[in-house]
Amino acid sequence: MKLQKLIEHLHLLTPYEGADPDITSIENDNRKVGPGSLFICIKGYTVDGHDFADSAVQNGAVAILAERMLPLDVPVIVVNDTARAMAVLADAFYGQPTRKLHLIGITGTNGKTTTSHMIEKIFSDSGHQTGLIGTMYTKIAAQTIETKNTTPESLTLQKTFRQMADEGVDTCVMEVSSHALDLGRVHGCDFDVAVFSNLTQDHLDYHKTMDEYRRAKSLLFAQLGNTFNHNHPKFAVLNADDHSTEMFKRSTAALVVTYGIDSPADIMAKNIRMTASGTQFDLVIGQKQHPVQIQFIGKFSVYNTLAAIAASIVSGIKITDIIQSLETLPGVSGRVELVRAGQDFTVIVDYAHTPDSLENVLKTIQHFAQKRIFVIVGCGGDRDRTKRPLMAQIACQYGTDPIFTSDNPRSEDPLAILSEMEAGVKGEAYKVIPDRREAIHHAIRQASTDDVILIAGKGHETYQIIGSVVHDFDDRLIAKEAIKER
Repeated sequence: MKLQKLIEHLHLLTPYEGADPDITSIENDNRKVGPGSLFICIKGYTVDGHDFADSAVQNGAVAILAERMLPLDVPVIVVNDTARAMAVLADAFYGQPTRKLHLIGITGTNGKTTTSHMIEKIFSDSGHQTGLIGTMYTKIAAQTIETKNTTPESLTLQKTFRQMADEGVDTCVMEVSSHALDLGRVHGCDFDVAVFSNLTQDHLDYHKTMDEYRRAKSLLFAQLGNTFNHNHPKFAVLNADDHSTEMFKRSTAALVVTYGIDSPADIMAKNIRMTASGTQFDLVIGQKQHPVQIQFIGKFSVYNTLAAIAASIVSGIKITDIIQSLETLPGVSGRVELVRAGQDFTVIVDYAHTPDSLENVLKTIQHFAQKRIFVIVGCGGDRDRTKRPLMAQIACQYGTDPIFTSDNPRSEDPLAILSEMEAGVKGEAYKVIPDRREAIHHAIRQASTDDVILIAGKGHETYQIIGSVVHDFDDRLIAKEAIKER
């Protein structure tokens, strides 16, 4: 694509009249630049892309997009906000790929990953070619790719959508983080269905207040648009039991479908029965009831299931096909995942890293726990510090044997993080074992028949970040290692 044709989409107030090279790729990482690239200078938290513009030219960049004029021998297009412009150019360069996909976005504090996997399986089982973008990985048809962020930046996102369309994908399910919404990473994404799971405390290190966190989430529903296409309607799927739903209703012009357990909703679960191996409930849609049995445990899993059902129904999938698909889904990696190695006690690994998610999984465990409940939990470094004492309080409230340990301390002192957790539980009984491996081994050495051990916080992660070093670390493998040592 010619440079001048590409930047027409920016609608510059001062028209560009310089050279018009062919643009073969768009990059914002100078190390990925090759002959024919347009390099976009992005100001990040730690580095400024403008400092690498000269290097990008040396690597073959034929044009630069920047926020100030740079003394270079290639065209330099100056805009006020390169990150915002990048989303526009990426969408144009890759041919507006989301217009070719049925795009379902899921936002909320907890449940995004499980819900997205449920929806993806429903569509796949119904004969659709699917894509998935989320915390664990990106899936393009049969190919899976590791991801760094829950929601990639706009350039990577549009390139991924283009790959999906080229591979014949017709439906994409993606997790949409509050950071991505606030930073404009999903600008240009033509969502057809937006799903809200729940809103509880998280990411206040970034958003500062719950009101700002809620505002960021509301953007997904506002971005469904303000027009009605009755041949191609758009839907907001909202949790009727969450207090933020009323704000999200006011934020969208799309058709609203609600789901819930306690409050009246379009799609409801009644007569919920839970065991250690799964959950049964009656699905109520209008005057009709359908028995459902899933291989997930916990009330929160029922909410995830209802959200997946609602998103699939409004997308045209038959309810009988939806239920059949959900009943055969064995679980999602690191989400209330059972670790089995021949032991006579229960070991569960879960991604619970917020006060609400930790409380939810512990309440669920209390339904079937017969004896002691060990809770191994820590808090991530360089993240919301206000939730640290809350996490400790919940572990002590619902567990009989709380063990505070390291999560991903990152640049913080692990002992300082643990001290902030302890500040919330003065006078309570608990252990502090900073080394996460030793904490897991300790709990497993102490466990007896019918005890339950919850290893919380990291779930599917296969690493631990200490300082700037990423170490191999998988809670599930460490737990199996400790069980075998017994």
